[in-house]
Amino acid sequence: MLHTRVPERLETELKERAADLGVSVSNLVRNVLNHAFGLVGDIVADGAQVARSAGGARRPAAPVSSRDVLGWQPLVLNKNAVCAACNDLLARGTDAAVAITDVAGGRPMVCLPCLEEIRRGRDPFA
Repeated sequence: MLHTRVPERLETELKERAADLGVSVSNLVRNVLNHAFGLVGDIVADGAQVARSAGGARRPAAPVSSRDVLGWQPLVLNKNAVCAACNDLLARGTDAAVAITDVAGGRPMVCLPCLEEIRRGRDPFA
């Protein structure tokens, strides 16, 4: 659990954004932080070192390896989500797929274009 103080203006913006996306403020902040570490890893040449320095943070929404995914279950989203492979926003009511894994952790979602890449034998997480 993490507690932090933020300016009132930022708190208001976080609450508004979370409401717009249909997620809790806690989930919004968690997703933003998780994806920020993923972006740092992509931008910085030594992303692995940066992630270790930041407490081992990776893109937790995505499996460490596509080997961990037993399969992908198509679904219609009841809540907004973020594609674990390409970070696109997945709006409530749209089609996506959820990972069925054999490891503990989150249940990553992917958008339909990333699911198609998986069907073609490509790894969108690579």
